[in-house]
Amino acid sequence: MKAFRKVFSLLAIASLLLLAACTGASTTSTSGGSKDNTMYIGLVNAPVSFNPINSSDIAAAWLEKFMFDTFLEMTSPLEFKPKLAESFETQDNQTFTIKINKNANWSDGKPVTANDVAFTMNLVANPKTETAVGAYLTVLDGLTDNGKFPDGVTEIPSLKIVDDKTIQFKTKKPVDPNMVKEQLGSKFMILPEHVLKDVAPENLQKDPFMQKPTVTNGPFTFVKYAKDQYIEYEKNKNYYLGDVQLNKMFVKIMPAANLVAQLQTGEIDMNAGAGIGKIAVQDFDTVKGFKNVETKTEKTYGYQNMSFNVEKMKDPKVRQAIAYAIDRQKIVDKLLKGQGEIVDGPYTSISPYLDKELKTYTYDPEKSKQLLKEAGWDFNKTIDFVVPIGNKVREQSADIIAENLKAVGLKINTTTYDFPTIMSKAKAGDYDLMLIGFSNTIDPDLTTIYGTGGSSNYTKYSNPKVDKLLTEGKQEPDMQKRKEIYNQLQTIWSEEMPIFTLYSDFDFSAVSKDVAVGGPKVFGFHNELYKWSLTGAK
Repeated sequence: MKAFRKVFSLLAIASLLLLAACTGASTTSTSGGSKDNTMYIGLVNAPVSFNPINSSDIAAAWLEKFMFDTFLEMTSPLEFKPKLAESFETQDNQTFTIKINKNANWSDGKPVTANDVAFTMNLVANPKTETAVGAYLTVLDGLTDNGKFPDGVTEIPSLKIVDDKTIQFKTKKPVDPNMVKEQLGSKFMILPEHVLKDVAPENLQKDPFMQKPTVTNGPFTFVKYAKDQYIEYEKNKNYYLGDVQLNKMFVKIMPAANLVAQLQTGEIDMNAGAGIGKIAVQDFDTVKGFKNVETKTEKTYGYQNMSFNVEKMKDPKVRQAIAYAIDRQKIVDKLLKGQGEIVDGPYTSISPYLDKELKTYTYDPEKSKQLLKEAGWDFNKTIDFVVPIGNKVREQSADIIAENLKAVGLKINTTTYDFPTIMSKAKAGDYDLMLIGFSNTIDPDLTTIYGTGGSSNYTKYSNPKVDKLLTEGKQEPDMQKRKEIYNQLQTIWSEEMPIFTLYSDFDFSAVSKDVAVGGPKVFGFHNELYKWSLTGAK
C-alpha cells in the first residue's frame, strides 16, 4: 500500500506539472500566470463536492465562493460589505430585510430573485434535505430548534417575498444582528430555483449539479474539476458587480511541500487561505527568501483539535486523561516554531468570546494515568486514531500525540486518509480519536459542532443543557449577556471534553509579485474577486 501511495503521489505531481504546461503556467517568477491572464492558487485539501448548502469541509465552501456570491462579505471582525445584497438591514433585531442587487443575474442570464432565496432557505429547512448550513436557520420563527419544518409545514412561515428583489424573514426573538449577518449574510449561498426546482430534496446531494455547477452567480463560472488535481474556473462575462479582470482561475491541489516549489517557480501565484493551503512552518524562512513573492503572517480563528467519538469513548474521565497526556506546548514549539498558540476551547485569542478564566489542561502524564485508573480503563484495548493527510504540521503532530498516549499506557493504532475519506469516517462515526481542523465564525454560535444532531457534530455529543444554552445564546441580542452564556458553555465543554482543542497555527501567506490585486487574508479573502489582476496581463 505504501508503495502504491508513493507511485500515486508521483503520478499526481506529474499530472500537476502537465497541467502547468498545458495551461500556460510559467516556470519563472517573472511572468507567473500573466501570459494568458490566468491566476493559479495552491490548495492542499481536495473538496468533497460543490453543494453550497451541504459543504461541511472548509475546502469546498471556500471553492464555492469563487462561483456563488454571499449576500455580504466580512472584511474584518464583524465588519460587513454588501455583495449579492444591496442592503441587509433590521430595525428591531428581529425582522430582517435583504434587498438583492438589482443587476444580479445567474450566469445563464436569468435574474437572481427573492424566489431563489426562498427556494434555497426552504430547501435547507426541509427535513429530507442533507445540509451543513441548517443551524443558520434555527433562529427563524416557525421552524424547530433544529432549523427544520414542523410536521405539516412545507414553507418557512416567517419568510416573506416582498418583491422580485426583496425578501424578509423574522426570528423567534430579537437576536444579535451580527450573528445573522455573519451566518446568513457572509456564509450562506443560494441556489438557482429555475435549475433545481424539480430535484427532490432527498436527491439534491446526488444531483450532477453538485459536482459540476452549471449555473452560478459569482465572478467565476465552473469549467472542470480534475479530481484531486485542479479546479478550473473562467470569468463570468456578465458579472453584475463589474468586469472580471482575470480570464481564468486554476486552483491546484497538491502536497504542502509542492506549494513551496511552485511558489518559487511561479507555477502558482499564491497559496490558499482558510487553513487549506498551509505552508509547513519549517518552510516559512525559505519562502520569505524568495525574491518573487511577498509574505505575511496573521492570527486566525481556525484551530486544530482532537475529536472524540463519545459513543465509543464514553467516560469524560478518559477524555480528560487523554487531554492531560498530550504535550501541546511541544507541538507549538517544535512543529510550529512558535508561529501559533495553544487553544483551550473553541475560541482563539482573537475571539471576543474567549473565556480567559477557563480551566486549562496542562501536560501532566501522571494526572492522565491517575484518571485512566479511576475510570477503570482497559489497557489492552486498542484506540483507533485517524488522521487526515495534507496538512504537514497536523500529520507530524499526530506522531507526537501517539507517542504521548503510548507513554501513559494506551494502545494506539494510527491510520491516515485523504480528506474526503476522513469526512466519510467522521460522519459515520468510524473512529475513536480523530484530528480535524475547524474554522468557525467570529460569532460564537457553535450549534453545528456541539448541538445534538449538528451537521459537523462528528463526536455524536449530546447534552440537553448545552442545547438549551446554545439556543439561548443565539436568541440573546445583548453581547455581554451572550458572553455569559458562552462562558457557561465553555466550562461544560471543558469538563465533558467531546473535543480537545490543540493549537491554532497562524496563517502564513505568500503572494507572487506578479499579482497586482488579490491575495490570501483571514477576513474577506473572496471580497472583490472580480478586481483581482496580474501585472502584464493581456
